Amino acid sequence: MSKQDIFDFHTAMPIINEDTEFFPLMSQQDEEEMNNEETPETLAILPLRNTVLFPGVVIPITVGRDKSIKLIKEAYKGNKIIGVVSQKDVSIEDPTFEQLNTVGTVANIIKLLQMPDGNTTVIIQGKQRFSLIEEVQNEPYIKAVVKKFEEQKHKADKEFKTLIASIREMSAQIIQLSPNIPSEASIALKNIESNSFLINFISSNMNAEMADKQKILEMDKLQERAQKVMELLMVELQMLELRNQIQSKVRTDLDKQQRDYFLNQQLKTIQEELGGNSADLEFDALQERAKKKKWTQTVADHFDKELDKLGRMNPAAPDYSVQLNYLELLLDLPWSEFTKDNFDLKRAQRILDKDHFGLEKVKQRIIEYLAVLKLKRNMKAPILCLVGPPGVGKTSLGKSIAKALGRKYVRMALGGIRDEAEIRGHRKTYIGAMPGRIISSIKKAGADNPVFVLDEIDKVGTDHRGDPSSALLEVLDPEQNNAFYDHYVEVDYDLSNILFIATANSLSTIQPALLDRMEIIEVNGYTIEEKIEIAKKYLLPKQKENHGLQAKDIALKPALIEKVIEDYTRESGVRGLEKKIGSLVRGVATKIAMEEAYDANLSNEDIERILGAPIYDKDLYEGNEVAGVVTGLAWTSVGGDILFIESSLSPGKGKLTLTGNLGDVMKESAVIALAYLRAHAAEFDIDYTLFDNWDVHVHVPAGATPKDGPSAGVTMLTALTSAFTQRKVKQHLAMTGEITLRGKVLPVGGIKEKILAAKRANIKEIILCKSNRKDILEIKESYIKDLKFHYVTEMSEVIELALTKNKVKKPLDLSVKIAPIVN
Repeated sequence: MSKQDIFDFHTAMPIINEDTEFFPLMSQQDEEEMNNEETPETLAILPLRNTVLFPGVVIPITVGRDKSIKLIKEAYKGNKIIGVVSQKDVSIEDPTFEQLNTVGTVANIIKLLQMPDGNTTVIIQGKQRFSLIEEVQNEPYIKAVVKKFEEQKHKADKEFKTLIASIREMSAQIIQLSPNIPSEASIALKNIESNSFLINFISSNMNAEMADKQKILEMDKLQERAQKVMELLMVELQMLELRNQIQSKVRTDLDKQQRDYFLNQQLKTIQEELGGNSADLEFDALQERAKKKKWTQTVADHFDKELDKLGRMNPAAPDYSVQLNYLELLLDLPWSEFTKDNFDLKRAQRILDKDHFGLEKVKQRIIEYLAVLKLKRNMKAPILCLVGPPGVGKTSLGKSIAKALGRKYVRMALGGIRDEAEIRGHRKTYIGAMPGRIISSIKKAGADNPVFVLDEIDKVGTDHRGDPSSALLEVLDPEQNNAFYDHYVEVDYDLSNILFIATANSLSTIQPALLDRMEIIEVNGYTIEEKIEIAKKYLLPKQKENHGLQAKDIALKPALIEKVIEDYTRESGVRGLEKKIGSLVRGVATKIAMEEAYDANLSNEDIERILGAPIYDKDLYEGNEVAGVVTGLAWTSVGGDILFIESSLSPGKGKLTLTGNLGDVMKESAVIALAYLRAHAAEFDIDYTLFDNWDVHVHVPAGATPKDGPSAGVTMLTALTSAFTQRKVKQHLAMTGEITLRGKVLPVGGIKEKILAAKRANIKEIILCKSNRKDILEIKESYIKDLKFHYVTEMSEVIELALTKNKVKKPLDLSVKIAPIVN
């Protein structure tokens, strides 16, 4: 046999160069000589962690243990004979005698090499098998008494020859199918003459578990060893064929996606070197975060499914970032993460009183909610809807409620929203898909039970993209919102622990089904007394802080605040008042900045110098000496207001003219009033022929402002009666109410706003329907102490209360000669 390189069967790397003199392939004669050699009684034992040495086979071993290095060096200086035994447990670093397998192989050390990296590599060749008997030494390495392993003789019958031929053929197929095994291996197999060495050579190099190889080493019959090798080769061949089939199916030319993938892998490696986050690190981070979430099993299963989908994606694919953002949203949502409610009701009452003046009804409702929650500890949160004019503190009330409860606060402005997806989110299939604003706001809050303010719910619009108010039906229904479905999230989310507070200026534009799901709480306008207190306690200190002034730099007496309210604002809330106070504070700040002398106690002259001449004339709201002019009370989007109904008569044919930008309902009220007056002319001492000979003109000033509603009915009837009888209306009197053809007075809404407007206009007496008495009882006594109320049910009572007994000094001449009308 000639000298040749030694190849590792799987790596195809030469182990030693051609100068190493040994013969890796054994002839039948070589094997017989090796088997006839005497086995030493004691051997130094070299434990192998992941290799089994077979007789006749040459293998390289890298020695790393100190004991093993010492053993190899001493043996290499001596007879170069050692015993090689594999470990039972490969994880043990320093095995004892009992932790070694009982059958090993006598080995001859062929070469000892010192590698460039400092490791020691030894090339050994197996000789004979032996059995361990007992340990005689364990330091500095194990020495043991051994006994030659006797092998039973076998008969090379026809069956055995066929088995050996099959093994050779199957080994050749494996070499051909495996790209990692060099073609020289097949030549080596053909040149092996000994059947026993063939079995040992294939056993050593085949892709099998170490336990299987040890089992083959321990078999005493060659035919059994050959049968076991055949089974393992069959498994390996099937695996190789299956792998090649899969590879042939997916093998394609290198396209752009593969190129991007390889570039991305290189980029990942660079990121890892630089300490950046790779896709694997992102995946692991998501898994770790998921373990800390308190979500239900349904959500956990959904997350795991989506996470597995991410793991199968190419990080360079466009959908990867979409999937990653989706998983991060699921992790960012506060599933079942609650802030602890503060059940100190007295503290909550103090906070509400401190932050907002008045609003007693709203505060009482919040305290009731807290009380029930404190007793029950579990309650579906109600949906409160605060309705009132702008500037009365509806939105800021939400912050105070959150502070009183100790909850997170989140606000969502609904004004102008027209797309249903703003509420329910977009499906992930769309480009740029996002969760709805409900889910996004909860994520921002970071808790599952915040105070959630839905601001301006009456301003929600509708167009071809859907109806957002319909999407809010599920959000604001306590019976349904425990399983709110967002198209982006794709799993139900529980909103039942959220305290929703909606705000609106008017209920007329809110969808009836949505309105039915909310508890309506009216937040009415403030009286002058309340506005003065609000300005002193809240608005002035706030403006001082905003403009960098000290408390001593400016002072406003209550009388001056009242002047600002009456002469420069006309509103139910205090937003306009805050702006005017801000102007006053800026005027003082300018003086301080320019180092000019000024008086911190502002006067009336200072008010007019800074704010200009009064905008509103208080005298405009007082009574009128002209017959046919009556003061009415109206409700507007900014609160209550007063209006005048003017009526005049002129010779004609009984024509009724209505002006002042009136709506249909208001026009109908004027027609009803005139019809009732014609039918009951005698009761009011009116000549019925006047209705056919005089034209009637009814006008409501401020013609540029649209006006509508039934509440001006009593005012129009009083104005017409005053014009026809020329009896003037009492001073400082105002009225509101709907009328019928039968002369009945019906109740109307917005009473508190109208009463406050009357008080601002210096009205002293007010005529109302008797059914509106309950609305007056809800108003604080201190607010209406200077007002006198008359409750009526019939129009005749209104005329009796509103008109004076005497006619005006210069009455209109109602006896004008009119040409007879021909019927």
